[in-house]
Amino acid sequence: MTAEGRDPRAETIQPAAPQGPPPARAPHAVVVGGGIAGLSAATALAERGVRTVVLERTAGLGGRLRGHPTMLADGSAATMSRGFHAFFRQYYNLRALLRRADPGLGMLTPLPDYPLAHARGQADRFAGLPGTPPWNALAFAWRSRGFPLSATAAVNVPAALQLLDVDVPGVYRRLDHLDAVRFLDLVRFPPGARHLAFEVFSRSFFADPRSLSAAELAVMFHIYFLGSAEGLLFDVPNAPFPRALWDPLATHLEKNGAEVRTGRPVTAIGSGARRRFAVHGADGAVEEADAVVLATDPGSLGPLADASPGLATPAWRAGAGRVPTAPPFLVSRLWLDRPVRSDRPAFLGTGGHPTLDNVSVLERYEDEAAAWARRTGGSVVELHAYALRDGCDPAAEQERLIRQLHGVYPETRGARIVDQRHELHADCPLFPPGGFGARLPVRTPDPWLVVAGDHVRVDLPVALMERAATSGLLAANRLLGQWGLPGHAVRTVPRRGRVPFLRALARAARRAG
Repeated sequence: MTAEGRDPRAETIQPAAPQGPPPARAPHAVVVGGGIAGLSAATALAERGVRTVVLERTAGLGGRLRGHPTMLADGSAATMSRGFHAFFRQYYNLRALLRRADPGLGMLTPLPDYPLAHARGQADRFAGLPGTPPWNALAFAWRSRGFPLSATAAVNVPAALQLLDVDVPGVYRRLDHLDAVRFLDLVRFPPGARHLAFEVFSRSFFADPRSLSAAELAVMFHIYFLGSAEGLLFDVPNAPFPRALWDPLATHLEKNGAEVRTGRPVTAIGSGARRRFAVHGADGAVEEADAVVLATDPGSLGPLADASPGLATPAWRAGAGRVPTAPPFLVSRLWLDRPVRSDRPAFLGTGGHPTLDNVSVLERYEDEAAAWARRTGGSVVELHAYALRDGCDPAAEQERLIRQLHGVYPETRGARIVDQRHELHADCPLFPPGGFGARLPVRTPDPWLVVAGDHVRVDLPVALMERAATSGLLAANRLLGQWGLPGHAVRTVPRRGRVPFLRALARAARRAG
């Protein structure tokens, strides 16, 4: 059983009142994309009686969290995916989505710690901290070697106070013009803290900190540390993604009358003969709909808009083609013939290495990997490398990741790799400095066309998987309200810094500066 949300200041936002009476006939919606955003939107629509069809181009649901079967060299059946994802306790809307399939969230298991280790030997962890900000931050700084008292005197306090006065979208107006590195230069945090905690966190957005908006960094710290009492510990799926998450959710959707069609890429959206839209598939099939939710990844949205010349407006279609994409990231999973040390954590965030960003030991939490490890006496280890160079050599990057593993976990040097799988992709959104104003909102110039995804502008403190789930809810709510149907409540961490006195100090510092 996973921990429930404990923050009494978490906010619940009720949907707008429906606009007029319910329709005489059930409306029909097509959701393009079966990732978190699409499934969130489809669930919200189907539960209100909307006839909903999900069209997913790949063979499986989950988007960047999908999985696919594979056969290992030793004859074992396994499931490969794009790797470790942390389900934080403040992911209220994502967790509410998963509760549709299992109210007790039995598919998730809590990890006891979130350890960080730098190549130079510095280490930090987030277990055992007080739950309430700012005491959690003070306790972390007190016990961290990255915050020596001699170095904290150099901190630019007025600049640092901006991390305690985060509001959305106001923080973007104040900080979006800066990149994360420039902001940290202004703050003058101790180097040890900067190169461990800040580097690890900022790279979790799949971007080099020099290419990440300082406002996005500030929002991230608000969500995970300075604005929420849920803490930085998290849960992980205890089975491969399809079995743990998406197959049960697909069953829930079907019980609510929705259709889930995988392997169905959408090539264009035009005008329908009987309904507003005609959604064209690569196989020649056409699905007509009263409304469409575009829940594709950033790289697919632009080409789809280009192929749909009547969609929304020319300006909107041009904007859809300019959604920036983060650099490539690599996930390498290794099946080793011997175990890693028993004291190795299930997950380790790493800093100071050429490309290695974290290491997971899957048999510590996933049942499929645990069964393989028990049967063979080995380990299943996964490595992540974010923000690789465009045009990098995949084979060379795979070998470099393995060499870095040997440095972090020396016992793996003598291990034989029974089998390995690698996933190299470049389809995550990028949030560059100055880019907030160009982000696509949920709404479009066409009231019956909405957009969802983790690249979408959501004026709430959300990020990553939670931004995807929240955007799906907001997209569905917009359509439901127009149909005269009730929407769904949205939950979020506090929308402003928690301590009024510190917020006032931050505002005073800005005025003085």
